Formats: sequence, C-alpha cells, structure tokens
Amino acid sequence: MSTIAIDVGVKAPDFTLPSTVGDKFTLSEHFGKENVVLSFYVFDFSPVCTKEMCSFRDGLADLEKLNARVVGISIDSLWSHKAFAQSLNIKFPLLSDFNKEISRRYGVLYEDLRGLRGVSKRSVFVIDKEGVIRYRWVSEEPGNEPNYAEVQNILKSI
Repeated sequence: MSTIAIDVGVKAPDFTLPSTVGDKFTLSEHFGKENVVLSFYVFDFSPVCTKEMCSFRDGLADLEKLNARVVGISIDSLWSHKAFAQSLNIKFPLLSDFNKEISRRYGVLYEDLRGLRGVSKRSVFVIDKEGVIRYRWVSEEPGNEPNYAEVQNILKSI
C-alpha cells in the first residue's frame, strides 16, 4: 500500500481493521451518520498513550454530543488492545493496524523510532460525516499529546 498525501480537505482513505468493539471497524460505514475522531497512538500500556486514551475516554460523552465516534489505532495486536481497553475501561473501539498498512496510508508511520521500526506516530484526524478530513495533527515527538480542546472545537465547527 503506498503512502498518499493526507491533509485537511481530502477524502479520508477507507479501511477495515479488527476492533475491540465488534469484530471489525470500517470507516466508510460511518459516513453519512457521524463524525469520526481517529487517534493513532504508539503502544498500548505506554505512559503517554495511556494518558491519551484515558483523556478521550473521560471526554467521550462531550464528543458523542458533537456526533463524534472516537477510534484509537495502533500497531499492537487485538489481544493487547483488548487487555488495554479492559484495564482502562475504554468503551470506544481500539483498532489493530498490526500490518501497518493504515498508519502508512495516513502518513503516520515511524520508519524508525529510537530503534523501533514501524510504529504509529501520535496523530489525530477529525473526519466529518461526508468522509472529509477536517483536522489533522501529527506529532514527530511521541511524548506530545494532542490538544483535546482543539479537537472539540473542530467538531463544534462542523
């Protein structure tokens, strides 16, 4: 799968991945119904990723009021995701991009992160109901968290 330019204003590339909620998650099934917040993260159980997923968990009711579905994505296995979600009481889907295809497609795959090859960059995409990317944030530094208020403000403006 080739890397393509993913930026604000373009149609989000569709995908289907294994999910902790149901068997699978297909992005396009949400088009026409709700906005989607895709949150790529580095690893289950790592300190910053735990804080990030807990921040989305704690703000989930507010995001749902803005007609948004939150989805976490990393290269971890579905089994790791299930243990991570259970340990933190995360009810939104965590998707396994184990083969790294979607992270690569969205342009958020580290080829080398401190000796680790092929992990997702911490990044957030807000996709509107029509499937258009309305917000893109990608961090080159894995310790940076997204601006959660900015994500909410984008959703309020849609």
